Amino acid sequence: MLAFGAPGGAPDTIARTVAPKLTEAWGQQILVDPRTGAGGTIATEIVAKAPPDGYTLLLASPSHAINSSLYSKLPYDPVADFAAVTHAADVPNIVVIHPTVPARSIKQLIALAKSKPGALLYGSAGSGSSQHLAGELFQKMAGVKMVHVPYKGGGAVVVDLMSGQLQLTFGSTTSLPAIRSGRLIALAVTTARRVAALPELPTVAEAGLPGYEAAAWYAVFAPARTPRSIVDKVSAELARAIRLADVRERIEPQLIQPVGSSPAELAALLGREMKKWDAIVKESGARAD
Repeated sequence: MLAFGAPGGAPDTIARTVAPKLTEAWGQQILVDPRTGAGGTIATEIVAKAPPDGYTLLLASPSHAINSSLYSKLPYDPVADFAAVTHAADVPNIVVIHPTVPARSIKQLIALAKSKPGALLYGSAGSGSSQHLAGELFQKMAGVKMVHVPYKGGGAVVVDLMSGQLQLTFGSTTSLPAIRSGRLIALAVTTARRVAALPELPTVAEAGLPGYEAAAWYAVFAPARTPRSIVDKVSAELARAIRLADVRERIEPQLIQPVGSSPAELAALLGREMKKWDAIVKESGARAD
């Protein structure tokens, strides 16, 4: 079983694209099991308490590194209760503005925000979401002040951004149709590297804010105490599957960038992300909705 948070979006696409490849490789049906609620903690708790036999896996998002800072108490430890398997993929947030905003680059957006502290409203999919914290990191690094407006999902953010009630968002793939139709304007992606599906968009770092990175990553974890031999086998097969040509053809147009790392590389990523976002959560005062 491959469990993850709410259905839809990048994790759903990754899970449903990769699961058939694992079924083919292992000769066993891989069940995709989305569990909605509590910022992904329901799915995460299920895997934390599952037998450590390699049959139950978690497809985690950045919330795995963030939730310990957002929630006063979690029913699991994001490090001690899991074995890192592989960093499967990255998905960028996109800095998107309404056409009436007088900025057409990250440098111009920063200059505008500095000239009008607190005047720009940016929406996110919720307090503590990757979109929210991407905006908080942007403000900290750029030395600007904007006003965060949390929503109950990315779709509602796009609707209000198109209507002009918001000025910008550090949005997800839900904003792509509006960008491609010209109703919204994309300035940059938040990943460390440009994205193949949007090659014309610079990264935030190269466009005016060096060192900035706020990718939404997706990674697979197994329950703690899963034998190393099983972890290594699953890691190798997942890394192979995510890089297959037909898998890439399906996921890359949706801005999903395949990675496929070793368990050690994923463990190191989780450590860096927990440290990074813990500081941002504390400084911003973000709390779970």
